[in-house]
Amino acid sequence: MEFSSVNTIWVLLGAALVFFMQAGFSMCEAGFTRAKNTGNILMKNLMDFCIGTPCFWLVGFGIMFGAGTGLFGWFDSMIMKDYSSILPSGVPLWAYAIFQTVFCATSATIVSGAMAERTKFSAYCIYSAAISLLIYPISGHWIWGGGWLSELGFHDFAGSTCVHMVGGVCALIGAKMLGPRIGKYGKDGKPRAILGHNLTFAALGVFILWFCWFGFNGASTVGMDTDELIVSAGLVFFNTNLCTAVACCTTLIFTWLRYGKPDVSMTYNAALAGLVGITAGCDAVSPLGAAVMGIVFGLVIVLAVEFFDKVAKIDDPVGAISVHGVCGALGTILTGLFATGVSTEKGVFYGGGYHFFGVQCLGVASVILYVAVVITIVFAILKHTIGLRVTPEEEITGLDVSEHGLLTAYAGFAMLPDTAAVETDAPVAVTGSVPAAEAIPVKRVPSFDTADGTAPKFTKVEIICKESKFEALKTAMLELGITGMTMSHVLGCGIQKGKPEYYRSVEVEPTLLPKIQLDIVVSKVPVRSVIETAKKVLYTGHIGDGKIFVYDVENVVKVRTGEEGYDALQDVE
Repeated sequence: MEFSSVNTIWVLLGAALVFFMQAGFSMCEAGFTRAKNTGNILMKNLMDFCIGTPCFWLVGFGIMFGAGTGLFGWFDSMIMKDYSSILPSGVPLWAYAIFQTVFCATSATIVSGAMAERTKFSAYCIYSAAISLLIYPISGHWIWGGGWLSELGFHDFAGSTCVHMVGGVCALIGAKMLGPRIGKYGKDGKPRAILGHNLTFAALGVFILWFCWFGFNGASTVGMDTDELIVSAGLVFFNTNLCTAVACCTTLIFTWLRYGKPDVSMTYNAALAGLVGITAGCDAVSPLGAAVMGIVFGLVIVLAVEFFDKVAKIDDPVGAISVHGVCGALGTILTGLFATGVSTEKGVFYGGGYHFFGVQCLGVASVILYVAVVITIVFAILKHTIGLRVTPEEEITGLDVSEHGLLTAYAGFAMLPDTAAVETDAPVAVTGSVPAAEAIPVKRVPSFDTADGTAPKFTKVEIICKESKFEALKTAMLELGITGMTMSHVLGCGIQKGKPEYYRSVEVEPTLLPKIQLDIVVSKVPVRSVIETAKKVLYTGHIGDGKIFVYDVENVVKVRTGEEGYDALQDVE
């Protein structure tokens, strides 16, 4: 066989980009979940690739590309047989093998996001291996390995169904069998928003995935040595980018109208929805078709996330089921409508009739059925043997500690506390007597006279307000003559519970909102002046402006000098 340098380089470059998608998935999943599980998520995204690679080498590649039957390839340990009949023009076996290996790892990675924050690491490793060994290779054989679907003319250019929908179906079954995270649903069944701890991570992950998708889709031409392939690669790149951008714009407008504000996390999910959806037909549709498909994905991703969260009650922290499962299937089906006939049969909208559309629907349905049955068996075995889910105590503590002995993935950084708790039908009864607090003696000091002959009075003013008001409040207090203050980040809310806010279509339960607490002790400065100044700075007329508490202080002690009383509040050296 005569090898082509340009084709081989193109395939290897695509393999490198698809591998780097692991970093994107890691960042995206970590950002959309809580800080206490970051190390666990990073470990899973490393190990599904590391486990999947030898599994695909030992068994999976042969099953997927071996010349067996229409349902199953041959068993070939360590890729020892002849695959010349399926190799792209001018591409050596090992270049094609690594290209297919990174695609296999991508399918396994998808599952971790939907099952995040409550899955045993040991169970994860086992079902990740099962996906790479058997589940992905068999359906892959049907589509890309010369199996029965490819013979019917089923078209899935880069893997909307073969890669993404397979992972999405596994994610759906796994998340359903696991059950929701503790605190996700109230006793009334309504979902509660569990905010991701780092949208910066999530955004970085999405941009990495978007960048790498040009390799995922573009390099699936597996060649660049003819004018036809060059034109095809250009169209693939353009359609991939256009569909994704339009999906984001659509979701931005839709969530703006639906929730009153454009939803950040949902719009980033729309980027992934567009990327997944266009993957099946990026070589077969026109830019106009790609744009229309982007509009569909931008609308569907919002409705799908809401459906699984609110109706189906399936807890998916990152939206993997909606992105990869729903949009993967939908993108494959829409190819049967929008295909122009360049690389496939014409779609329904281009006069091709319903045959090609029917084949696309049949392929999606058959893969869903196969994957759902097999992964259900895998999960059921795990659930009844080593267990699929960690204990409630381990879940609340965080998988970083319970699964890996990692105290935190952010040593040196303070994170918002996790207030989730296991709900019980009745409060825990307190048995026995509660010991009284030990009295701490307070040193009484004489009433020092101030310059005008009156006894000094010390007053503590405690101001709780929005974090955004801190700088303005601090400046106003300094101008008033306040020489010392203490600021703390706190969580709290008033009786109004704050105005409704939304995270991924779910109303954020405003029981504990981020606030600041500013503590000031005054003597010389009139207390009323502090109160009135704070009111002027903080007032907006809306819920959450804050509250001011005033306390009497018995004594003040300056540690450095030992001064007490009025003198301790003065900063004169």
